[in-house]
Amino acid sequence: MNKILVVEDEDILREVIADYLIEDGYQVLEASDGERALELFLSNSVDLVILDIVLPKIDGWSVCRRIRKNSGIPIIILTARSDEDDSLLGYELGADDYLIKPYSPRVLMAKVKRFLEKSPVTMDGMLTSTGGIVINMGARLVSVDGDIINLTHTEFEILAYLMQNKGIVITREQLITKIWSYDFYGDEKTINSHIRNLRAKLGGKGSCIVTVIRMGYRFEEEHL
Repeated sequence: MNKILVVEDEDILREVIADYLIEDGYQVLEASDGERALELFLSNSVDLVILDIVLPKIDGWSVCRRIRKNSGIPIIILTARSDEDDSLLGYELGADDYLIKPYSPRVLMAKVKRFLEKSPVTMDGMLTSTGGIVINMGARLVSVDGDIINLTHTEFEILAYLMQNKGIVITREQLITKIWSYDFYGDEKTINSHIRNLRAKLGGKGSCIVTVIRMGYRFEEEHL
């Protein structure tokens, strides 16, 4: 049973989210402030985090940043602001998706289900290897020259999709459709943020993800 950490300081909203998750068969941990959220995360094996931004004690941005130091699990951010800078900051810190309040609980449940289902671009046990980058699809692990790197759920999906289509230009629209499907809430700047983070984590191998102006991205072996 997947375990989900719900971090929301509004008691009624947190209880509503928890009720929907429990009804869908998930185990739920609840936190009303950032400090408690980090305590629960560090003491439990959590599969996904639903994270409000405005929190007592430690804000959601800081919680997201600290979780990302230890884990690549999916993080869905909840925010009352539609400010583009807020959403981009969330993606730059490693969030996988976000919802603007007020939102439909069923939309949130659809996002949770999508993140916890088997990846649409991976196959159990399959290995993809190119120029020192190795992806273990089943274990969802990526290594660069033998060293494991910590990717977020979304970064993993993007890298796997690009490597499986190496040499082919993948448009931003194709990435959005493949990774997020119909319920994507970002724009091209969101894709750019994920690609920038992914390149940084790949280190010297990051040059293999080539930007094709006004089109998208291509994975090229000759850049490795």
